[in-house]
Amino acid sequence: MGNKRQASINRSTAETDISLSLDLDGTGVFKGTTGVGFFDHMLNLFARHGLMDLDVQVNGDLHVDLHHTVEDTGIVLGKALKEALGDKAGIRRYGHCYLPMDEALARVVIDFGGRAFLEYRAPQIVPNIGNFPFQLVEEFLRALAHNADANIHTEILYGRDAHHMAEAIFKGLARAIDDASRIDSRSDRIPSTKEVL
Repeated sequence: MGNKRQASINRSTAETDISLSLDLDGTGVFKGTTGVGFFDHMLNLFARHGLMDLDVQVNGDLHVDLHHTVEDTGIVLGKALKEALGDKAGIRRYGHCYLPMDEALARVVIDFGGRAFLEYRAPQIVPNIGNFPFQLVEEFLRALAHNADANIHTEILYGRDAHHMAEAIFKGLARAIDDASRIDSRSDRIPSTKEVL
């Protein structure tokens, strides 16, 4: 591949200090830690199933709760995706995935068309996964979508186990991103009649 589709982002606030590196054309290697075990597990499988190399170091105010760490990681990962995609010339732009995880089935659809939006549909009441509130999955996705300028539609079609539902979403997101960011050999043009994304 000619151009390196990589990005490195550093972001510091009063709540979190994050360093993140992303290689869209990697082999699925995850390094680093957010300080939140379950979230690290999700990011690890996200990198593996999206064939992206992801290195993330987060120091967050976990003594408050997990919200800032998870949301701010979504912000930085979204920014890294946007930077790594560059002008988006030649990409497929759209991607989707149906992802089963035991009894759970998730559908994730993405458009890297420059219009930030999240449509998220999941059961309203889902128990925590250890100390990880399931609601943070939505916060992560919203932060990622708005900072990547991506339109993401995510739905749990059915499921009972909170861990399985979260895992289906993260794996499905990874596969949808891989699909949408893939270079289409048939065209090197920007995939929009506007000629800009």
